[in-house]
Amino acid sequence: MTCVAYSFVRTFAPESARDLCVDRHYLLCASAGTLRLEARGQSWLLPPARAALIEAGSPIRVSIPRPVTTASVLFDTRFAPAPPAPLTVFDLNPLARALLTECRAYTEEPLSVYAEKLFAALAAVTWRLAEQPSPVVVPAGRSPELRRALDLTEQRLGGEVRFEDVADEVGLAPRSLARRFEEETGMTWRAVLRRMRVVAAIEELAAADTPVTEIAFTVGYTSLSAFNAAFKELTGRTPTAYRASFHP
Repeated sequence: MTCVAYSFVRTFAPESARDLCVDRHYLLCASAGTLRLEARGQSWLLPPARAALIEAGSPIRVSIPRPVTTASVLFDTRFAPAPPAPLTVFDLNPLARALLTECRAYTEEPLSVYAEKLFAALAAVTWRLAEQPSPVVVPAGRSPELRRALDLTEQRLGGEVRFEDVADEVGLAPRSLARRFEEETGMTWRAVLRRMRVVAAIEELAAADTPVTEIAFTVGYTSLSAFNAAFKELTGRTPTAYRASFHP
């Protein structure tokens, strides 16, 4: 008898990017640490208290920069409808967290009527939440030149990073690289840089109790007020409030 849905909790060591594709709809939640998920030219960060909903058969790339513990649920495609998008990352509300906790008791075994109703409720709630994705997303780029430019930019977040230097190492004129950013991401390089710094800050916030001021300097800001403003503009919360949301 096919199990229509089941849950599991696992801890993963850091590892570089690898491809993932499953034959069930995949609800992936980070309870400690962070994951990076990439699909269709975008890269999502999955910090604690957030969830990713991945459509069955949709290939994604997963990387684990630091140790992470995840709680996951797999839904048979006949049990739950297709998600609103191939990959979506979103905030969990209290109801979704409570249902997820309750479903953890049910592993890959035939479910009771009660358990099926629990998983059906979890699917209904999280599918609805997935209609409002998190803004913490960074373009991944399509062309080799832009992907290289993004990698170089990310490697230098903590120090002085100049667009002209990145363009030179990629082998493009600054004007040509700027055009690539507009065409492939719909954003300027400067806007992508701001997002990368916020994403890096979220990873630091999730990893330890490092003071916010120190994190701001680590990701390349020399002004705490500028860091707070950029962080709140993207996430809607201050860095301190965002960290507190990891443990609702």
